[in-house]
Amino acid sequence: MSEAPAPEVEPRRGFMARLWYGYARVTVALRWVIVVGWVAAAIAATLFLPPMQGTVDDIEALGADDASFAAEKRSLELFEFPLLSRAAIVQRNPEGLPPLVQAEAVMRGIAVTQRKYDTPLLGAIPVPNAEAAFPGAGEKNTTVITYVFADPQLNFFEQTRAVEDFAAEQLTDPSDAYVGVTGSIPARAAQGLVLNSYVHIVEVVTVLAVLTIMALTFGSLIAPLLTLISVGAAVFVTLGVSGWVAGMMDVSIPADLRPLIVALLLGIVTDYCIFYLSGLRTRLREGHSRLEAARLATASFTPIVTVAGVTVAAGTASLLVAESPLFRGFGPALALTVLTGLVVAVTLVPALLAILGRGAFWPRTITPEPVRARKRPSLLTRAVANRASALVLVLVCVAGLGAAAYQARHLDLGLGFVQSLPETTSAQRAEDAAGKGFAPGIISPTEIVVEAPGVGEKADEVAQLGEALKTQPGVAGVIGPGDLPAADDVGAFTAKSGEAVRFLVVLDSTPLEATAIDTLRNLEAELPQLASDAGLGEVTTHVGGDTALASGVIADTTNDLFRIGIVALAVNLLLLVVFLRALIAPLYLLASSVLALGATLGLSVLFFQDFLGHDDQTFYVPFAGSVLLLSLGSDYNIFAVGHVWQEARNRPMREAILVATPESNRAITSAGLALAASFGLLALVPLGPFRELGFLLGVGILIDVFIVRALLVPSLITLVGPVSSWPSGILRRERRARDRTARARS
Repeated sequence: MSEAPAPEVEPRRGFMARLWYGYARVTVALRWVIVVGWVAAAIAATLFLPPMQGTVDDIEALGADDASFAAEKRSLELFEFPLLSRAAIVQRNPEGLPPLVQAEAVMRGIAVTQRKYDTPLLGAIPVPNAEAAFPGAGEKNTTVITYVFADPQLNFFEQTRAVEDFAAEQLTDPSDAYVGVTGSIPARAAQGLVLNSYVHIVEVVTVLAVLTIMALTFGSLIAPLLTLISVGAAVFVTLGVSGWVAGMMDVSIPADLRPLIVALLLGIVTDYCIFYLSGLRTRLREGHSRLEAARLATASFTPIVTVAGVTVAAGTASLLVAESPLFRGFGPALALTVLTGLVVAVTLVPALLAILGRGAFWPRTITPEPVRARKRPSLLTRAVANRASALVLVLVCVAGLGAAAYQARHLDLGLGFVQSLPETTSAQRAEDAAGKGFAPGIISPTEIVVEAPGVGEKADEVAQLGEALKTQPGVAGVIGPGDLPAADDVGAFTAKSGEAVRFLVVLDSTPLEATAIDTLRNLEAELPQLASDAGLGEVTTHVGGDTALASGVIADTTNDLFRIGIVALAVNLLLLVVFLRALIAPLYLLASSVLALGATLGLSVLFFQDFLGHDDQTFYVPFAGSVLLLSLGSDYNIFAVGHVWQEARNRPMREAILVATPESNRAITSAGLALAASFGLLALVPLGPFRELGFLLGVGILIDVFIVRALLVPSLITLVGPVSSWPSGILRRERRARDRTARARS
């Protein structure tokens, strides 16, 4: 059936307008080639490029502190025997462990160290909570924890399997009261297993949620299918290209990244599909033919989508300036994700629109509509366009967001490998049992090495230092020279040279969380004075262990915050300035995004730390989430303000807001709901970091859409007016040109 003739198209003015319309003509003309090309690219990426391999077996990939590893290395050089273990076997009977079971655990540890078992385990140190061995234990004679040393050449999964296999072979009698294997290594392995179990479920649920939002937005069954094709092409290509680029650049990509990549792709590609589909629907209602409507929608929205996508990609790429290996892995992967989604959006989506035309909205029928008088704006739109009510809205929004942001000052950071796991996992159950039998810090004790000439011969002074350590706030127990005869026999606590001694310090709080980190930092500050008071004189101390590691990771992360923040803000500001050709508007737009981000962080503190009672939040979540939210906020700024800018060039500012705000808000609301669903459903993964990310990103997007973009930004534009375009004065120039044209016609 032949199409109705298109109405006369108003000639484009300006070089850039002609350029974008030319791009639209080429894209529409090559629509079938583009679709086939993307299908081929997705297949080729899946078949020929290496899949993205996340790392879960490298603590250094988390941004490990060099000082803590240096301390462990120095300890090994001095004692020729490791004291710190990141895996442990837990036995516990609340009614009491028989003395024979405790004795067998000690003998078994000695036999492992003497390599009498056919196992990849290199050594073991059993610690019972007998009163003489561990006076500070919460219980007496109920628990034995055996620190196990596996071959470090094995990855986390292999080390965990070796320990679990050994425990299963040796602890077969019910009287052994075997609970499980725990520690940071088994916890990281368990995180990987949980993630692998849930990742596809989360992806499917997220896709269904996003497609439902698309169907409801456009009343169509084809629009969700178009989105699914576009997202699928982006996901398959991105995962393949990310794996290839990571190998080429020797970049470590965290295992946690795949669900975030899929959620990000779903969100941004869906957003851009909504923008393009909205443009196509508007052009079809104006009476344009299928192909011309696709050209006009492509020409109108591609500049906005391109700048928005580049803004998000540049914002996420700012993570590259971090010193932390974790963030350096996040940066390229997220930036590549956004760029791939952008290329799909500006090529595949317009091509599909040109092919489908009105069919994209089936079963709804899109027919040309006569030009009608503009509907009376809603009360909310009139409120943001009126200077008096706009001022009230700005004050209310700033006060509310500011009050929420004020709570962010209480944000505490930690690692919490074990605590992030579901309570049903073996590592979590074993950690809980060990904590009840001893103290929460028993799973990952801190190692303190005291190095000085002849210190090993000063038994009384060393014992006095051990007693002093026990009295420090937050310390539940100390194990040192003379406390474990079996360990002393192999030189575990006193170096053979006599030049060093070491202690295991057990904290009364969970080792990788904020409270334990604060305790250790205070203890480190007191160490020189404690050694001096014990009569050891001037000594060199080294502090290692998971808590020291966590302390260093968080210190490095905090140091990266300033660097990442400055670069991210500068990049977003620069792109807003270039797109809007102004300085004033980008400043208050970016300030509004920062305020919304602060409010989101404050709400996360109230929810997780105050309401749920968590000690802290996973150290990388607030920073990675902040970069994404800041960049995505600029993304919506470009779409919303870009529409107001276009209208303000041809009409008074108040009228431009009344015309542009409802249209842009409808698209941004649908896009924001889709993006919030994509991120929010990450919380379905039963791991602490994903629940925190899901909350932070989901709530942050909703605040941005329903408060910042719907109320605060249009109210600010109303208050500032045409001055927003300073120093270019483009809005004033356009208005003066329009006035001159009107006078000439009269």
